[in-house]
Order: sequence, then C-alpha cells, then structure tokens
Amino acid sequence: MIETAVILAAGEGSRLRASAPYKPLCPVAGRPLIAHALEGLAEAGIRRAIVTLSYGRDAIEAYLASRSWPLHVETVLADHREPNGVSVLAATDALAGQDAVLAMCDHLVLPALYRRMATAGSGNGLRLGIDRRLGHPWVDPEDVTCVATNGSAIVAIGKGLEPHDAYDTGVFAISPRLGAALATLASPSLTEGVRMLAAENRAETVDCSDIDWIDVDDAAALAHAERWMSQAA
Repeated sequence: MIETAVILAAGEGSRLRASAPYKPLCPVAGRPLIAHALEGLAEAGIRRAIVTLSYGRDAIEAYLASRSWPLHVETVLADHREPNGVSVLAATDALAGQDAVLAMCDHLVLPALYRRMATAGSGNGLRLGIDRRLGHPWVDPEDVTCVATNGSAIVAIGKGLEPHDAYDTGVFAISPRLGAALATLASPSLTEGVRMLAAENRAETVDCSDIDWIDVDDAAALAHAERWMSQAA
C-alpha cells in the first residue's frame, strides 16, 4: 500500500476568491480544503503528505504550521503560472523514486477514495480513480476532465472530450514514470503526462463510482459541498 501523498495546492483559485483569498484555505463545513485533504489522507492510511505551494504560499504555510496533523506534512515550491504538471515535478526530489497518491487540494473526496487508490497502486505507470456516473449533478460538464476507457485502460483524457465514459476524480496512484514523462514536455500538464503514459499502455483506471467526491472550484460547487458535508455530519 502506498503511504505517501502529493497534494497539488499551488493554484490561484480565482473563481473562489469571494469565499477565500487562497483556495486551499477556503472553508467547507468549517474546515479549509487543505485540512479536509490532509485529514482524509491520514484516515486512509497515508503517513506522509508533500504539499505543492505557490500562490498564497506564506499564508498556507502559516496555517499548516499552526496545526498538529495526523501525518507528516512538508511543502515544496511550484509555480502557479505554469501548467499543473510543474507542481507534480516539484515533488519529484522529495518523493525520491517512491510511488505516491496524487490528489488535488480542491477536490473534496471521502477517505475511502484515497484508500482505494493507495491500495490499488500505480500499476505499470499510473492509475486514475474514475467515476462512471455521467451527468452527476455535482459535476460541472464545462470544467470536468473526461476519460475514455477500454476496460481498465485509459484511451483518451481531456476537458470537453467526446466520446467519454467516465470522469476524472482527481485522485491518482503514480509512479516515477509520470514525472519522467512530464520532464520531457516544454509545458507539462498533468493531462498531457497521462496521455503519454496511455500511449504506452501504462495508464489504467480504478472504478470509484461508488464513492462521492466534488471539485470545489467555484461558488456553485462550494454550495454543493457545504450541503453534502452538512448532510454527512
């Protein structure tokens, strides 16, 4: 089972600016998104989290330092002006060749999803948690990353992809092969890295359609997340 996680938390989060100056500190049901991620990962059995930061770094690091966390937390510097693959690469040295659970700070998920991906492992390159509940009311069809599959293999991935048969939940199990692929790109996006591994038959999926999650990327999604968390309490 994988015991290390990388949390991408470097983005600017402009669509949530009215709710919080920095997206990782945006509260949902009384806790910042970064706290939901760290505590959920710990509950799933993860022992170490590498958080990639850029926009709002000082404020987020101060928050992280102000709390005692149930897992070891460290930070690395990325660049929010660059594609998100740069954030993955920023964690490469800290990973030192280890596999990791890769998670998005703004994706609120149940710990069971993290646990499933940590248990599944990275396979021959990477595995992505997918949701086959197309048309789910929590999913923004204009913003979600779509996935086309053949069995468990990823055939294609991208926003606006047609046809598709699944959504990207934003939780991966990754090996150093992803970083190696991203390092060859002039402008490395995570999606492009997945495409590269898919072309080599090194990108698989894990069906997580039975586990709820939401990408808290704007005010509408934040409202959905608040209702979900209040009902789950």
